[in-house]
Amino acid sequence: MSDNCHVEPIQKSALDHVIQSANRILLSVSGMGCPNCATRVRNGLLLLDGVHDADVMLNMRMAEVYFDENMVSAEMLIQAVIGAGNDGRHNYQAQVIAS
Repeated sequence: MSDNCHVEPIQKSALDHVIQSANRILLSVSGMGCPNCATRVRNGLLLLDGVHDADVMLNMRMAEVYFDENMVSAEMLIQAVIGAGNDGRHNYQAQVIAS
């Protein structure tokens, strides 16, 4: 990936008690090649209303997402990952590992 791949991370902070009561899901994410890719995937997840926090682990090819299941489904999370790479150069895929 080249330098023009840079993406600014979205800042979204949830209170600890919100995270503790949130639903948690682990996604396997493929297609990430650099830290900017992980940021792009994280941003895509955080843009969904109902996602409280997301931790994308590039080296493990995983994303841990805390969310409100009344607002967001696993399929919506997967589509957000796919959509994060929708720029013609990046192709991300996700599947649920554990929920």
